[in-house]
Amino acid sequence: MFKKVASLGGILAQKNDHPLANPRELRKVIAELPKDNAFKALDEITGWLESLAGLDSFPADRLYEVLLAFDETAQPHLKRLSREYFQAARLSRSEEKRLWSINYGYWSLLAGACERCLGKLADKPRPGELAKSVLPALAARQIAALGCVLKWEQFHYGPMRAELWRPLGRALLAAEVGGVADKAVSLVGRTGMTTPEQEYQKVMIFQAASLGSLLPLEIEIAERLIAHFLSGFVFTRSVLVDSVYWSDLNEAQPPLRLARMPASATPTQRFIKPAAAHQAMLSLLGDLERGHDLPAGIDLGGQYPAKLVARVLKHLCSYLAPIPPQRKHDRHRVMHRMSVLPGLVNSFVVFSGEFGGRPAGLPIESWVVENVSRGGFGAVIGDVPGEWLKVGALIAMQPEGGDNWLVGVIRRYHRLAENQARVGIEALARQAESQEVRVRSASSYGAAAATPALLLKDGNEPGELRVVLPCASFSPRESLEYASGGRRFVLEPVALLEQTADYELARYRCSVLGAA
Repeated sequence: MFKKVASLGGILAQKNDHPLANPRELRKVIAELPKDNAFKALDEITGWLESLAGLDSFPADRLYEVLLAFDETAQPHLKRLSREYFQAARLSRSEEKRLWSINYGYWSLLAGACERCLGKLADKPRPGELAKSVLPALAARQIAALGCVLKWEQFHYGPMRAELWRPLGRALLAAEVGGVADKAVSLVGRTGMTTPEQEYQKVMIFQAASLGSLLPLEIEIAERLIAHFLSGFVFTRSVLVDSVYWSDLNEAQPPLRLARMPASATPTQRFIKPAAAHQAMLSLLGDLERGHDLPAGIDLGGQYPAKLVARVLKHLCSYLAPIPPQRKHDRHRVMHRMSVLPGLVNSFVVFSGEFGGRPAGLPIESWVVENVSRGGFGAVIGDVPGEWLKVGALIAMQPEGGDNWLVGVIRRYHRLAENQARVGIEALARQAESQEVRVRSASSYGAAAATPALLLKDGNEPGELRVVLPCASFSPRESLEYASGGRRFVLEPVALLEQTADYELARYRCSVLGAA
């Protein structure tokens, strides 16, 4: 589709006979889009938008009408492909990239086209010009589209482009100059009303919420929760004593914490404080943790377990608090290499001790550690592994020159470039033991199926062990057994701490059962 439309460029460069300049042709193009193939339909829409990108002579009023028509047509396809993307744990790397690219490309092209329209508004339009009466809807649409670009960059964990904040600021400034920044409008694909100002505020909070430690579905839920609690935040043009974040509509920079104050006050600065929104989020979090259902008035775009929503809320309550979280442990800058193995299976092998300290044949990677703290490590990856690297991934680590392995989890992931990333790693344990555990309720110990597990030996509550198990292995009603050193041990379930598509981390009360 892209090549087909691009071939029109030479013909159309000097004339306004682009097919979409004719309303009848536009209707025909939309009517012929596939109804049952979301990817193909969105690919064709994106191709048509790309064909308009370099046509300055295309009438502005027609461009606006084309954008509205394509956006309305694209919305159901975007929603369908987004739902597929959120199942990325079950997608191949190539399929994940395909879905990401088509969504990211659409929103980028739509935002660019909106920006061109915004630059062609006229107070007294002549034929072909765009009337200034569309300013509030156009500004809100551009800001919302740029917000989606930033969201899809966040789904990929960057690199986050600071320059996107300049067109974001320009769109809001244009609405403010036109006196319509607070004018309510409706946007295609949305329920309810919004304003250019609210759209900018939502994007500002989304960026301030530091979502790099969440999975894509959790990021989507976070955005919808931010929209729900938006009215509880307070935005001002001058700094208040309890302001937490700030941005400048003229600058190509994302919102910053007020730990870094602006060099000087300017009329284009905007400030935010959590105010009543933080208390409302804490209240909902408390209700969910007490077992209450999510209120019907909160639209998350789907039905999700209360535990998942609570996890996202806990993150938002922390990062959008009147006092944002401070680092628990001091960082110490270092520069050394660390061997890394992904997943429970590889970790089980190295902690079993049966194949030596560095078993041959395992996919050992080498990362550069930049800093160390009591809680873990910060590392730079020069060749990003495509299939498994993600927030929540379990890894085994061995510092260069050491002979012991550690167990860790990727907690933060930020792409610096296509093949370079920075990760934050939480160290779960510095001592671990590989064991095959069996459900104790089986009729005989020997007949029970064995499950590979990692027993984390440090950082536990007295009398307890944390245990890493394969996905869907934990049950709050089943005790486990294992044999070690000539004795049998029983593990009584206490709580499930973490659950991912690859593993589970649970607390167990440990006691000696007898001789093996």
